[in-house]
Amino acid sequence: MKRFWDSAEAVAQDDSWTVELDGKPVRLPGGSPLSVPSAHLARALAAEWQAAGGEKGGEFTYEDLPFTRLAGTAQERVVKARAAVIEELARYGESDLLCYRAEIPVSLVEAQAQLWQPWIDWAARQLGAELAVTQGIIHVSQPSATLDALAEAVAALDEWRLAALGLLVPALGSLVLGLAVVRGALAASEAHEIATLDERHQAAFWGWDAEAQTRLMRVGADLAMAGRFLDACAE
Repeated sequence: MKRFWDSAEAVAQDDSWTVELDGKPVRLPGGSPLSVPSAHLARALAAEWQAAGGEKGGEFTYEDLPFTRLAGTAQERVVKARAAVIEELARYGESDLLCYRAEIPVSLVEAQAQLWQPWIDWAARQLGAELAVTQGIIHVSQPSATLDALAEAVAALDEWRLAALGLLVPALGSLVLGLAVVRGALAASEAHEIATLDERHQAAFWGWDAEAQTRLMRVGADLAMAGRFLDACAE
């Protein structure tokens, strides 16, 4: 697509903010104007529109507008289907990555205990969610009280943080790590390191597969973007 605007700026509107391109509001695919709750987030959105395509007439794609896509998800999907989004994300608590530990080798078992167990403990302490942990890949059922506590933590988030969580959790394979990032207890980059422990441990012995490394880098970039989006929401 070709850039059709010269300038993008954040504009205050009553109790919210929008982004205008040459004085006209950015509209989402559903037709409604983009509207966000904070000046900081609006300015971050305006900055990516200002950069997209370089200058008027330049080429850009929606890949150049990740904040806008995430804000659009919040405004057009999460708001309209909040209960379904919460249910979908809370379901990840039934099979959280951190609950499934290796049996061998000892070095990986120890590394998982060192990196993963503190976040299982965090979930119990901060969320009231005491997760059952097992070795191997056979499914372990979680207590109903634990699942209820995780669902309650998800439901407590506003639409902007729910949208970010919707990107974080599938990428990490862990609702606990996603909630830790959203709550500011863990940086997105650290969560990525923790969630990819198995892959990194294997690569230390056998080397990186090029395709796997590319995938990890792509996921890492998505997680970093979600972290920056959350930072913008917090201002």
